[in-house]
Amino acid sequence: MNTLELWERYKKYLCCHPEIGLMLDISRMAFNDDFFSEMEPLMRKAYCNMSDLEGGGVANPDEQRMVGHYWLRNPGLAPTPAIREAIETTSKNIQAFADRVHAGIITPQQGSRFTRFLVIGIGGSALGPQFVADALGSAAEPMKPYFLDNTDPDGIDRILAEIGTALSETLTIVISKSGGTAETRNCMLEVKEVYRRIGLDFPKHAVAVTGAGSELDDVALREGWLSRFPMWDWVGGRTSVTSAVGLLPAALQGFDIHALLEGARLCDEITRNRETRANPAGLLALMWYHATGGRGAKDMVILPYKDRLLLFSRYLQQLVMESLGKESDLNGAVVHQGISVYGNKGSTDQHAYVQQLRDGLNNFFVTFVEVLRDRKGKSVPVLENSTSGDFLSGFLHGTRRALYENGRESVTITVDTVDERSIGILISLYERAVGFYASLINVNAYHQPGVEAGKKAAGAVLLLQNKIFDYLASCNGKALTAEEIAIVIDAGTEAETIFKILLRAAANDDHGIAMQKSEVIFESRFYKP
Repeated sequence: MNTLELWERYKKYLCCHPEIGLMLDISRMAFNDDFFSEMEPLMRKAYCNMSDLEGGGVANPDEQRMVGHYWLRNPGLAPTPAIREAIETTSKNIQAFADRVHAGIITPQQGSRFTRFLVIGIGGSALGPQFVADALGSAAEPMKPYFLDNTDPDGIDRILAEIGTALSETLTIVISKSGGTAETRNCMLEVKEVYRRIGLDFPKHAVAVTGAGSELDDVALREGWLSRFPMWDWVGGRTSVTSAVGLLPAALQGFDIHALLEGARLCDEITRNRETRANPAGLLALMWYHATGGRGAKDMVILPYKDRLLLFSRYLQQLVMESLGKESDLNGAVVHQGISVYGNKGSTDQHAYVQQLRDGLNNFFVTFVEVLRDRKGKSVPVLENSTSGDFLSGFLHGTRRALYENGRESVTITVDTVDERSIGILISLYERAVGFYASLINVNAYHQPGVEAGKKAAGAVLLLQNKIFDYLASCNGKALTAEEIAIVIDAGTEAETIFKILLRAAANDDHGIAMQKSEVIFESRFYKP
């Protein structure tokens, strides 16, 4: 198409909602003229499924759970008065708690005020809060955030070293629905020990966000932590950012959580429109379907042209891939569905992988995220009549054009600015697009059996490790190969795993395992002196 034809296509397909400062441009997707009419029956089904979800239908049959993250920003939709009251009360309690911390009413054991907070969580209990913290953070925030989101000892040490002596002024938020998530529990125990070493009581600096009656809830209640906030079984981790999981850290960082919720609520309302051409989440889901053939045939590349949205692609990786990556559909047929997500930021991407996007394998579609407002106040010109923001915009539109000219498809999301309201809008937009797309491909977006399988496998490795260490402790210093150990402990098929366990154990001081290294590495011998 020539530029005039593209302009006409842009006008024809632009989805514009100035009332919330959101536009979606799908004109650079190469769908045919009949695409919308062909997909309309599936979209009708998707709208009905979403309505059932919001009405309190059981959307996760594996666990007989409702899925109610949309109620979090509009409690009036909740299916029972008790749920509505719980949402409203929690939101008020979060703001009240943050206000009391900021005012110096809730204080650390030593010192007059909390100046930092440390979030301990993993997956949705960290990715959402991290995204919001990075997108909205400023030098003026009342508390500086830190995050521990993995069971990596070096990573734990690195964050605690950054906090340093300010740990005495740090509020620690432990987030785990069950209280038994290994990564979160491990980080909590390590942090608890560091508080102890400097003479501080961990409970006087700790807050729990967890399920009522969970292991973590019991510990927090028994030890007298500063506060406890609920995680409900009808909110999944990857859609929990508008619950206490995301709202508590955001409020402590000084953000307007009511504006965040309002943005999400307004976008929810707009995306309930069953006229698909006016529904940005419905359109987004349809573009995913078109680009991937409804089979995940192409990757989703997220390119926000705004530094504050750098973590958006990481947040979306979990939301999209954990929701849509499924072996079976709702009928039990094996389908191996999903869409792979990766991203960078513009114009860094220009100097990273846009070369491959334009000239390499055409196995992707791009989502550009454009932010109209550059900064507060005027910018300094860097060339005549050009600011740094003008260059950023030029790179976005230049890259979009260069990709289109080489047959690469893209959509462009435009928001007015990055603030609490617009972040809520983006969160809602993608949560609902994921829900619609799941309906289109007939999978359950609200369970994650693969994650649970990985946890069970990890537990089996740790049990095997204990068996290995117990055996070596009984050998009086005798050195054995992994294969020899495997035979003796009746784990002959696990020689490789045993070797890897021992190799790592010998590299650390924790378990007292030594190694006699062989030229052929897997013939090395291990022993406990």
